[in-house]
Amino acid sequence: MASHNPSGHSGLNWKAASGCNNGTCVEVARLPHGGVGIRDNKDLRRPPLEFTAEEFRTFVRGVKAGEFDM
Repeated sequence: MASHNPSGHSGLNWKAASGCNNGTCVEVARLPHGGVGIRDNKDLRRPPLEFTAEEFRTFVRGVKAGEFDM
């Protein structure tokens, strides 16, 4: 389950999608405990969302399968 926990997020290697070229992107980073952090780089004051590795894998599988296509 996602949570808001700003502690321990400094020094992470945040990555944006390769197609992000306008500077307003969602970024992801591996967290020290093995989870995944997701943040909006337009508002770095907000804490990133945290997901377990399995939650993130499930989300990515859903994206690839078209579950979120509109």
